[in-house]
This record gives sequence, C-alpha cells and structure tokens, in this order.
Amino acid sequence: MTPYQFTILIHSFLTDNRLSGSVPDWMLSSENKIDLSYNNFAYNESSGDLECLKQETNLFRSSSTDDVLKKASCLTKAVCPSKLSSWYVNCGGNIQSFEGKEYERDDDADVFDQAISGWAYSNTGNFLDNNKRDSFVKIPPGVPQKNHELYSTARISALSLTYNAFCLMNGSYDISLHFAEIVFTNDTFSSLGRRVFDIYIQGNLREKDFDISKQAGGIGKVIVKTYPVNVTISSLEIRLYWAGKGTTNIPSQGVYGPLISAISVNPNFQLPGAGLSRGTVAGILVGAICAVVVILGVLWRRRCLRQRDVKELELYGITCSFTLRQIKNATNNFDDTNKIGEGGFGSVYKGVLPDGTLIAVNQLSSKSKQGNREFLTDLGMITALQHPHLVKLHGCCIEGNQLLLAYEYMQNNSLARALFGPKECQLELDWATRYRICIDIARGLAFLHEESTLKIVHKDIKATNVLHDENLNAKISDFGLAKLDEQDTHISTRIAGTFGYMAPEYAMRGYLTDKADVYSYGIVLLEIMSGMANFCDRAKENQFVLHDTAVALKKSGNLLDLVDPKLGSAYDLQEMMTFINVALVCTASSLTDRSTMSSIVSMLEGRICPEEFVAE
Repeated sequence: MTPYQFTILIHSFLTDNRLSGSVPDWMLSSENKIDLSYNNFAYNESSGDLECLKQETNLFRSSSTDDVLKKASCLTKAVCPSKLSSWYVNCGGNIQSFEGKEYERDDDADVFDQAISGWAYSNTGNFLDNNKRDSFVKIPPGVPQKNHELYSTARISALSLTYNAFCLMNGSYDISLHFAEIVFTNDTFSSLGRRVFDIYIQGNLREKDFDISKQAGGIGKVIVKTYPVNVTISSLEIRLYWAGKGTTNIPSQGVYGPLISAISVNPNFQLPGAGLSRGTVAGILVGAICAVVVILGVLWRRRCLRQRDVKELELYGITCSFTLRQIKNATNNFDDTNKIGEGGFGSVYKGVLPDGTLIAVNQLSSKSKQGNREFLTDLGMITALQHPHLVKLHGCCIEGNQLLLAYEYMQNNSLARALFGPKECQLELDWATRYRICIDIARGLAFLHEESTLKIVHKDIKATNVLHDENLNAKISDFGLAKLDEQDTHISTRIAGTFGYMAPEYAMRGYLTDKADVYSYGIVLLEIMSGMANFCDRAKENQFVLHDTAVALKKSGNLLDLVDPKLGSAYDLQEMMTFINVALVCTASSLTDRSTMSSIVSMLEGRICPEEFVAE
C-alpha cells in the first residue's frame, strides 16, 4: 500500500452519497476512520457482529433496514428509564443551568455517542486543515464573554451534525436551537468569515443557507431559532448540514461547517398527572370572568348581541383576527382586478394589509355548503396545522354571512399555471427545481397523513392546489377544508375531487383512504416530468391521456419519451428513471400496491430504492 493510499484510508468519508449494495468486511473491521452514514447499504448480519460496532466506523443511518440500522449504529444501547417530556443539551460543554433548566453535558469527542442516556449524536467529516479532529470549540482566549456560559462552547462539524432523542413522549414540542458564532472574531481578518449551513428537523428543511452572525446581527451575539414539531414515535432528529457554502479559504480550523451551542426541547402539552393548584384555578376563573365581561362589552358596542339567529350563536366566543372592513380595504372591496383564482371553495383575492403584508383571501361561496358550525370546526383544524410545505393561515373573518380565510400570499401562483398555463405565465423550471418541488409536495402530504396529530386526507391533490412562494418552494393549499379521515378506511357518501387526479377506488366506489392522495400525487409527478396536463381522452370514456401514455411507454421500454422537451437532456438519467417509477407506483390501480408518502419521500431523496412498477 502506497503512502498516498494510506492517507486516503485514514479518513474516508462516503456520507450522503445514496450508496447501496454490501459493505466490504474490511471496512467494518478497519482501524481507520470510515464514515458510511446516510446511505442505503445492505448488511449481511451473519458475516460479522453488527451489535454496536466501534465508533471509528460511523454507520449512522447507513442502511434503510431499521433492524440492521439499530444494531449497526449502537441504537440498541439506548436507555429509556422513562419517557421524557423535555430535553436540554449544552452542545460542546459541561452541565449548565440556564433559565431554570439544567442542560446535559455534551463534550465527548467521539464520532458517534452510544445513546446511553436516551439520545445520541453523529458527527460527520474532518477538518482537513487540522491534524486533530475537533468536535467542539470554546470561545477564544482573551475574547470577553458577553453571554451566559451556555454560549461559551459549541459542538462543531466539518460536514454533518445530527442529534437524535429516542425517549420523548409523543406530542407537540417547541424545538429551540441556540447559536452564537464563537470561532470568528471582530478583528479585520476573521470578520470576513461566513458560516453557512442548512437546518433539518425530522428530515424537513427548516432553514436554507442559515448564517449565524448575519441573523444574530453580529459575531458573538446569541440567536435562538424555535420550531414547532410533532413527535409521533418517541423520536426526534435534528440535523445541521454544510452544503459547501460560506468561508472555506481562511487557514484556520472550524471556519466552516455547522456549529451549535445548545438545544432545548419544551412540550406544548399538559403532562400526565400534572394537576393545577388552587391558586392557578382561581386565577384562571378570575381571568375568564374578566374576559367574558370585556367580550360582552365589545359585542354590545358593536350591536352584535341584537337579533342574533341560531347560526350566529354558534359563533359566540370565537374571535377572528380580521374584520370585514379590513378585508375589504385590503382587497379594494373584492375588486375583480385583485382576483387571482377560483378555488374549490370560492373565489381567491390578492390583498395588501396596512403594514404591506400580502395576503390571499379565500371568500367561501354558498356552493361550498360550509355552514358556520362546520366552518369553525375546519378553522380550528387549519390553525393547528403548521408545516413548511402547507400554505399558512394568517387569520379569518366571520361577519354576517361572510366566511373568509386569509392565507399567506404565494408570489409564483400555482404549479398548473407554471407548467401549462398561458404562455406568458409559464415558468422555466429546470430539472433540479422540478425534483425539489416534488419532494416539497411529498413532505407536506407525509405530514398530513402520518405526522400530524390529526390524520387528514386532502381529497383533491392537483397541480392547481400546489402553490409556489418567491423562491419556488412548493406548498399545498386547500388542505384545511377537506374532511378528517376519522377511521383508517371508510365509504364516502359525497365524492370530492377532480377527475383525472382521483384514485379509481374513490371515483367509482367512494372508498377513501390516504392512498387516494398518493394516486393524485403520482399524477402530479407525471405532469411535472412531462410538462403536460392529464386531460381526458374524449374518444375513450374515463381514460386520461397522460397516465395511459406513461403505462404504454413503460411496457415498450420508452419511458424517456415522456420527458418534457423543454428539459432537453439537462437532467440526471438515474434520477429521472427513479422519478418516473415512483410516479407509476403511486398510480397503481390497486391501492395496496401504492407506497406511503413517508416512503415516497425516502425514495425521492435516495434513502430507499423504489419498488419496480410492473405494467399490467
């Protein structure tokens, strides 16, 4: 073995490369540092002892098989003496008390911690400009400590840093990530540095190109980013990933890659057995009485207590954030020039609030049959659903017979308009953008189906219900006005949806499950890839050209004929074949052959291989 080869093998980083197949035995027994994390390897358990391999070989999330993954990455050693309702970690430092909470120590320099206290981390990468592998940093000597000691240390990574908690109670939490840039200083040289990385929580991108000092307003200043998260299987994953941006040419260790000072996880639910004291109960009662008096006074002034009918009584006690006058002013009294669309539940208008905020106002029509009681039920559901790939609800207005919803305004309108709208409205979407849009939609649906506390079937996934913000991030709309799927399966007495996107079992028998959304999503994938709408073939009743064409081309082995000519050859062939196969699996005629949305996300991200679609 030459010296060159030896140097390569001391630090081998194969992380996040979508690699599959078997791992050579010499890698599993190597004395060198080999990082195989975030791949799709298959392990032969009989060929060696995978039970908690040594930490020099990083196998974190290196296999798509859960059982093998747990054994190979030491997760079977996780100790959960009891379920936790909170979690606090002082990243890169010792035990610290801060704001009444005790933060656990996190000063182990290993690549992978064995989760002996119910949580673990994976540290990927090596700073090539330093012979010593540093996993954490301290505030430089001589630099005054302006903040709490919690921010005097930080864990750092050259590529990817992942924290996993395994013992949390299921429920809603606020995840707070504490940052302070303590590697750079304010001297002329290092003040030029920029630390840029991405933040993922539960696999969902929450911050793209996050710059600590820029968002904090300076070097050494504290910034805390807080995100709401639903924990459903007692597990939480926080990942910080360096995508190659920021400073890489200052000759000093630690000037690039993610850096974090602390993590705090706080519950948004009442803990089991946590009763209220008499003083607390008395305070709540007094506050409630005062609130009722104030509300009655306001309503009396507005003459809202006069001649109330039964429907208005159903709205008693509901406070919305907009008045009808504010909405009319924002939309210029629903002027036709501000009308930007006609949704399944009524007209949609662009509006501008006094502070300049743009909103999209959905004026629910009487045709939607949304009574006040039903509207309020759906409104409570919409408000509770917050996700980066769902259109955000800013507020509502309920006055008289007016039922209005004010959503965030999406600058780039709908996917349908971008792909096959009027020529002047179409957008030039390259392959990378289209692929990302598909992943965005899949993540939003996976949240509705599996991650939300309420299981929701959208019923009407289509290109017009996928909207884009100014950065072409895709978000699902109209999800809140679909019905809750209260049982695993049921027969729907009222079919809602759009022909061409509706699953066969739902269109013909009213049989509704979340797999109906999966079918609709598959049709949207075909539209994105081909740039064509799935329109009906008038010569053949109940048949749609795009889907039928895709199946026929699969049989003939000419699937690439379906690719949008606008893309030319500017796409990854392997990605395209995976993409088309996923679309066809989603649109399988039998709902049992369709994958779940969480599995589809993993397929598109290359973490698992899609099942091969077999044309009938």
